[in-house]
Amino acid sequence: MSAATNENIEFQKIVAIVGVSLMAIKFLAYFTTGSVSILTDAMESIVNVVAAFVGLYALYVSARPADKDYPFGHGKIETVSSSVEGTLITIAGVLIIYESIQKLLHPGELTSLDIGLVLIAFTAIVNLAVGRSAIRRGRKNRSPALEASGKHLCSDTVSSLGIIVGLVVLYAAQALGYDARWLDAVIAMFFGAIIIRTGLKVIRECLRDFMDGKDKELISELAETLNEQRHYHWIDVYGLRAIKYGTRNFVNLRAVLPRNMSLERSTVELNEVEDAFRKKYGDAVEVSITPIPCQEFNCRYCKYECEQRSAEFQRELDWTPISLCSFTPHAADGRVIIKIDGTK
Repeated sequence: MSAATNENIEFQKIVAIVGVSLMAIKFLAYFTTGSVSILTDAMESIVNVVAAFVGLYALYVSARPADKDYPFGHGKIETVSSSVEGTLITIAGVLIIYESIQKLLHPGELTSLDIGLVLIAFTAIVNLAVGRSAIRRGRKNRSPALEASGKHLCSDTVSSLGIIVGLVVLYAAQALGYDARWLDAVIAMFFGAIIIRTGLKVIRECLRDFMDGKDKELISELAETLNEQRHYHWIDVYGLRAIKYGTRNFVNLRAVLPRNMSLERSTVELNEVEDAFRKKYGDAVEVSITPIPCQEFNCRYCKYECEQRSAEFQRELDWTPISLCSFTPHAADGRVIIKIDGTK
C-alpha cells in the first residue's frame, strides 16, 4: 500500500469521525429548536456519515493490487462510492423538500433559535475546514472518493450558511412579534433543491468516469509534462489516451521516432518518454507506447540528422492537449497527414 493511499485512508477516517460528531450536534440543535431548516442540515449529515464510511471502504478496496480478475486494479470502486454518495445526497434533498411542505402546511412552534444558531454555525466552520482539506488531499493523491467527500462537506457548509442567514432573519422577526414560521419551511425547501442539484451533479460525474470520459485536466497535465521533458528524437506524439482508475493513471500514446533508429535505441527513447511521466506521477502511472517510424513529411519537423532526410528542418510541432489526442500524425499547421496509400 502506497504512502498516498495510507494518507487517503487515514484522512477518510477523520472525515467519518467528524461526520458522526457533527450529525449528533445538528440533531441536538433540531430537537432544541424544532426548526425544519435545521432538520435539513441534520438529514444531510446522515448522508455525510453513510458516505464517509462507504468512501472509507472504497479506499481500502482500491488499495488492493491488480490481480488476474482485475488486471487494471480496483480503483473503479472509488467511482462506485462516489455514485452511492450522489444518490444518497439526492434522496436526502427529496426528503427535505417533502418534510418542508409538511411543515409549511402544519407549522410547529420554534424555540431557542439562538442556541440552534450557535450549534449550526460551529458545525459549518468544522465542515468547511475538513472539506477543503479533503479536496486538497484528494486532488494531490488523485482519490475521487476523498475528493467527493470533501466536495460534499463544502456543499453542506454552503447549505448551513444559508440556513444560518435565514434563521437570523426568522429570529429577528420573532423578536419583533411577527409570525414568520413559514419562512423556516421555505428556507428548507430552497436548500433541499440545492442539495438535489449537488447530488445529481455528483452522479453525472460518476457516469462520465464509468464511461471513461475524457479527463481534460489529466490530458493537460500530460501535455505539459511531454513539453517539459521533450527530446529531439521525439518527432511527433499523437493518439494520447488516458484513463483514471482510482489513484492510478493508465496512459497510451504513439511516438514517432527516426525510422533508421535501432531497436535498442528506440527502446531507450520510449523509456525516456515513460520516465517523463513517472517524474510527474511516480508509481501511480502505467504507460503504453507504440513506436511509429517516421515518414518523409516528418523531416520538416525533425532535428535528428540521418542519411534518409528528404527536407530541411523547419520547426518543431506544437504539442497541445488537442493535437496530442489526435488519432493521426499532424503537420505544423494542424493539417491531417494523408499517406500515399490513401490511409490517414
